[in-house]
Amino acid sequence: MLSTLLFAKQRGPAERESGGRALHWREADMAGWKTRISESLATVGHVARADALRLGREIRALRIRRPGKTALRWTASLFAVLSIALVVFFLLFEWNWLRGPIGRYASARLDREVRIHGDLDVKLFSRTPRATANGITVRQPAWAGSGQMAELQRLTVEVELFPLLRGQVRMPLLAVDRPVVVLRRDAQGRANWDFGKDEDKKEPAKLPPIRHFVINEGKLDFRDVKRGLTFGGTVSTSERSDRNSASAFRLQGKGQLQREPFNVLVTGGPLVNVRPDRPYPFNAEITAGPTRATARGSIPKPFDLGVFSMAVTLSGPDLAEVYHLTGVALPNTPPYRLSAQVSRDADVYRARRLAGRVGDSDMGGSLTIRTGGKRLRLDADLVSRSLDFDDINAVLGGAPDPSETASAQQKAVASQMRASGRLLPDASLDVERLRAMDAEVRFRATQVKSSVVPLRALTLDLTLKNGVLTLDPLSFRFPQGRLESKIKIDGRGSTPVTSLDARLRGIEIGQFIPTRGAQAPLEGTLHARAKLTGAGESVHAAASNADGAITLVMPRGRMRQAFAELLGINAGKGLMLLLSKDQSETPVRCAVAEFKVTNGTLSAQRIIVDTGVVLASGSGTISLDNESMNLLIDGETKQPRLLRVWTPITVQGSLRKPDLGVKTGQVIAQGGLAAALGALISPIAALLPFVDPGLADDADCGALLAQAGRTGAPVISAARRTAQ
Repeated sequence: MLSTLLFAKQRGPAERESGGRALHWREADMAGWKTRISESLATVGHVARADALRLGREIRALRIRRPGKTALRWTASLFAVLSIALVVFFLLFEWNWLRGPIGRYASARLDREVRIHGDLDVKLFSRTPRATANGITVRQPAWAGSGQMAELQRLTVEVELFPLLRGQVRMPLLAVDRPVVVLRRDAQGRANWDFGKDEDKKEPAKLPPIRHFVINEGKLDFRDVKRGLTFGGTVSTSERSDRNSASAFRLQGKGQLQREPFNVLVTGGPLVNVRPDRPYPFNAEITAGPTRATARGSIPKPFDLGVFSMAVTLSGPDLAEVYHLTGVALPNTPPYRLSAQVSRDADVYRARRLAGRVGDSDMGGSLTIRTGGKRLRLDADLVSRSLDFDDINAVLGGAPDPSETASAQQKAVASQMRASGRLLPDASLDVERLRAMDAEVRFRATQVKSSVVPLRALTLDLTLKNGVLTLDPLSFRFPQGRLESKIKIDGRGSTPVTSLDARLRGIEIGQFIPTRGAQAPLEGTLHARAKLTGAGESVHAAASNADGAITLVMPRGRMRQAFAELLGINAGKGLMLLLSKDQSETPVRCAVAEFKVTNGTLSAQRIIVDTGVVLASGSGTISLDNESMNLLIDGETKQPRLLRVWTPITVQGSLRKPDLGVKTGQVIAQGGLAAALGALISPIAALLPFVDPGLADDADCGALLAQAGRTGAPVISAARRTAQ
């Protein structure tokens, strides 16, 4: 149209005149076309912008475009084909083909041969897939010999599918038919139930929640050479109805332990209600001969057996027997009954709020047992507010008084010891138990009851490490004075070796002498030390071959003159004073007794008693093997007497019941004792620091004996005795 307009402008006047109307039309037409062109351009711009926006949307859609109906149909078809293929595969698949791979995998994990001899049946298409394996065997490890550790006629396991997809394992059913399990532990501590090559790394059992747990006609053969424990019996489980629950869990086993009846009964809440986030309650009762244990507790996360808590009550005739059940080596005790709140966290067991009685003594405190290392470890803090001293005899291997709390066996031992006149216990120490564990024990008795010695309190710190038992200190506190000792028992060898270093400090002798209201016949402060080493499995055996020294010193004191006169062998004067109940006293300026111990025999090196009226000496031996004594005490009077029977005093008989007498026969010539005192000063001075360094500065045993040795005047010579 623009070209037409340009062509019209080039025409001449005639043409323009003749075509005026046409030109006028064209101009009007031109205006219309202009309007149309403007509208067209606007439309084109609008369309262009719309197309551009649509093109942008299509480009963006290419990035996130969802599959179309065709793609969805292809995907669905492919999934259906795969599903059908899987169904066909599982329908036609022979599950027994997996017996070999499963057995090899289990063998590698358990470090011993595992085989599935029977059919393997699997049912996958269920909300609770089930697998059943028939004829499973697990061989013993090489060190345990030939044969099978376990034989299972059938094992059935069910698992809930939907929780499994969320990573949770729940087992509606775990059933074992006719299992035969043979458990062994040798003297070296190797156990066939420690699976894998790293036997030191033992993890507690962690089982998923099991709603129905069945053991049909199970048999267990258990032998622990290290603990001396044997058990052969049956184990079965069932879920029975009662008033409180439709299906209470029950596990029961019975057999023999150390030739005594052994029974186990475990009951629990309904397994059908088990949830991984709910504690599972249980009760347990174990009897092993006269030993009985009951427990009432819960498992916070069923069935993670590495974490639980329970209230436990334990009773029996001797705590040492608990070793067969727990592996914890405890001392011999009288009959006991204890309770505690026991919890487990992996390999750590804790007993809090321990309370009860052992014999006639109360017991409280707490203890911790750790089982993760090569040896079990015990840490305990115990206290008794009223300790019966008689109960300590059982700890030392002796027997309590039959009239007090004691088992039938302990009463028989006590009667036998009294009949034989023996004092030192013969009960053997089991060194294998010492080597089986380590321990740190702190024991305090704030009050001690005793009709024999006036004890007030007892302190004991015990350490057991690598088979060496140390009691340091073992301290007894008296109303006046104390006994402090350190005892070491080395159980690393075939025969334990015992070392003893005991000191008496500031013991008032009068508190040990019954007076019935009268004044004690002997008063003074006694200091003593015993340093011995002997080998043997009992107190008596170790004492029978002990070597060392025992020294007693009384630097000053007072004695009834009647007894002093008897030491001087002045029978007339002494008997008259005793018969007249004369309470007059004479000073004891020094008393010393020194014994050298060789192979269980105490040989008196010097026995000196210096009083105001008599200077006495002694000699002789004491045998710790046959517990006999043969001592002779001879005296020199310091004052003239009208009547004398010059004969030595004898101390003979057993340690339990010594006999005092006089030696009859020829009168022994006595004299020169005063002169000999000078030669005894240096040995006595050397003894004092051995007993107690503080005694070296005491004037009585040093200066007074030295004075007696220099003068010799107070002592009547043998010649003057004969003349009189």
